[in-house]
Amino acid sequence: MKVEWKGVYPAITTKFTLNDELDFDAYDKNIVAQLEAGIDGLILGGSLGEASVLTEEEKFELLKHTAGLVDNKIPLVLNIAEQSTKVAVSIAKRAEDLGADALMLLPPMRYKADDHETVVYFKAIAKETSLPIMIYNNPIDYKINITLDMFEELAECSNIEAVKESTRDITNVTRMINRFGDRYKILCGVDPLALESLVVGADGWVAGLVDAFPKETVAIFRLVKAGRIEEALSIYRWFLPVLELDIHPKLVQYIKLAEVMTGIGTETVRAPRLSIEGAEREKVLNIINTALAVRPELPEGSWGRVPVTA
Repeated sequence: MKVEWKGVYPAITTKFTLNDELDFDAYDKNIVAQLEAGIDGLILGGSLGEASVLTEEEKFELLKHTAGLVDNKIPLVLNIAEQSTKVAVSIAKRAEDLGADALMLLPPMRYKADDHETVVYFKAIAKETSLPIMIYNNPIDYKINITLDMFEELAECSNIEAVKESTRDITNVTRMINRFGDRYKILCGVDPLALESLVVGADGWVAGLVDAFPKETVAIFRLVKAGRIEEALSIYRWFLPVLELDIHPKLVQYIKLAEVMTGIGTETVRAPRLSIEGAEREKVLNIINTALAVRPELPEGSWGRVPVTA
């Protein structure tokens, strides 16, 4: 399936049973809700998907299962976050064999590679797969900044097509466009900055709180791109306190709790993560419940269903 790198791409959470196994019943319920809302693609095994605690086989199991569920209705993007180039290349090749439509690449994990090492790492993976690639640029969390000069070097790899822009610097969207035109598609990767990023030219939104609020997320994207900024802004202002849960170190726990409160997820995480308790839990619940109490009515046509059979 051709990947357009436009629209809303949920960084989907991975669901676990109380026995710490993959929970496909809960997972399917959430995916169906995403498709009904009209999302444009899915990212599997990302940071929100608890990539750091998934085995390789679990990632491939998720990929195969999701491919069967969505039945080529939307593209599937598998995240690659590895310590060694050798392992990253191996995962990329197998992902292609198992039905991934694209890859999201993080810089090398744990080792803080310099600019040259990072570029060589990305090029080595791109060379070994025909899949389109989105580079994940998140220097806040992963300590490596992929600069415009580095993207200049990567431009020779035709299958490196997009960037998940998570520098938290809105002006970087304009800098990328000024330097490269439409060579790279740009997807905002920071929920509280999404509307602003879309207004200044981002093509899509790799979203987190979409996991709990799929229709609202799709509506904001579609309204902005239709030029209906005031309508999008009204929803966005309501949504912002919840969206800010996406930029906390415990974003996985917080967003999974939001999924529970909207009826399309479970709270179970994999250790060393633990579900939140006490005052922290009450604080997050208050944010979510306050939003739910005044959940807006969405403009007609601002979200749309893609039929799927679970």
